[in-house]
Amino acid sequence: MPKRDFVLANGQIYHVYNRSIGKENIFNNNRHNWRALDLLDYYRFSHRKRYSHFKALSNIEKKNYFSKIEKSAPLVEIYVFALMPNHFHFLLKQLRDKGISKFLSNFQNSFAKYFNLKNSRTGSLFQNMFKAKIIENERDLLNVSRYIHLNPVDSFIIQAEELINYSWTSFSSYFGKNSLKFVSTDFILNMFRSKGDYKRFTFNEDDYKKEMKKIRRFLLEKPLGVA
Repeated sequence: MPKRDFVLANGQIYHVYNRSIGKENIFNNNRHNWRALDLLDYYRFSHRKRYSHFKALSNIEKKNYFSKIEKSAPLVEIYVFALMPNHFHFLLKQLRDKGISKFLSNFQNSFAKYFNLKNSRTGSLFQNMFKAKIIENERDLLNVSRYIHLNPVDSFIIQAEELINYSWTSFSSYFGKNSLKFVSTDFILNMFRSKGDYKRFTFNEDDYKKEMKKIRRFLLEKPLGVA
């Protein structure tokens, strides 16, 4: 098992990324993707029950169980995400010891079990170790948030004007189109005078290309569609 050469620290923000084994398309239909979003919401907390056991509860039991869980501190705070066909990106803060590792392990293992069952598949689904880069200042935080949100556009999955209604990134949550309770939008939005300013920042193509050249070390992979 590979070992990370640095410790993920509480209170720090990281760009986290992992890809499927063999670049297999795994986030490839609405049913799979909605399951992934449910798992992100569920496993940002530490749980006594697996998600599959939680799903088997009655609606009242689910509500009572989760009301108790939400009183505890989350493992992570999620600011930005993107589900791509064969990989994911998260921009998040670690809140508890080993929070990111626990969150990612639970999310990946649970999704892999679900995906394997639905596709008559066996074996590992994700690469052994997720990649993580610490975010060192506000400027890099904003540029990485923009990079993650634009990933489906840069990869020619959708047009730029479709992003605000696109369910598989957190961008729509920033504008109330598809608000997901596990996405913390205030932290980034409070760095701008308005939501419109953040939207204009995201789609400022000239600034985006310029800034991406400066922060490639935070992007974990070669950016697509950026000269």
